Amino acid sequence: MTAEVIAIPRAALHEQVTQRLRQMLVEGQIPPGAKLNERELAEQLSVSRTPLREAIKMLAAEGLVELLPNRGAIAVSLRESDVLDTFEVMAGLEAMSGELAAQRITDNELAEIRAMHYEMLAAYTRQDLSAYYSINARIHRAINAAARNPVLATVYNQVNARLQALRFRSNQDGEKWKRAVKEHEKMIEATAARDAAAMREVLALHLRNKRDTVLEQLRAEADLRLKEAS
Repeated sequence: MTAEVIAIPRAALHEQVTQRLRQMLVEGQIPPGAKLNERELAEQLSVSRTPLREAIKMLAAEGLVELLPNRGAIAVSLRESDVLDTFEVMAGLEAMSGELAAQRITDNELAEIRAMHYEMLAAYTRQDLSAYYSINARIHRAINAAARNPVLATVYNQVNARLQALRFRSNQDGEKWKRAVKEHEKMIEATAARDAAAMREVLALHLRNKRDTVLEQLRAEADLRLKEAS
């Protein structure tokens, strides 16, 4: 007898390719400004170009990829002014999410966020940045969902997509990563206490610190490029 071959539905394959490509962009395996080589990516991901192109279009809609006429797709590279503007908006969205979540979160939602927090701490202890970031992002999305405001959720997802790669990189500095973990502990405390003002404050601070770390990294890279060119 032979095992029955079950084909992966096209929609499922497209979603898998999108998820993998998103991870490559967020984690810097495809650096900002780099061209997405369809032939190489198709071989690397073991897929045809059709689901790959669908994935690229989806990531372009999210803001992780830029489609250029007659030049294909490149990984988005934000200028310093773009970073400042986007983090400014994101800080407000995160703060509002936290404030509303503290007022509206259920006991079950809080328990789920607390469980994810412990998962995140375990990843931090292992220094597993990829797992840490994935769980961290789930926590922020859960806080946003607990705010129970669909308009806020839509705008939050649109703006946050532009910052995923930068938020990932902000934890590559050991001391700043440690500080981010402590800020997450304060989020749990404020949410459990249903303290809307404290939750708003800690999330706004969290995003400002992310912004400052990212700007330091971008400026250091720019200085290094100037030195190499001189």
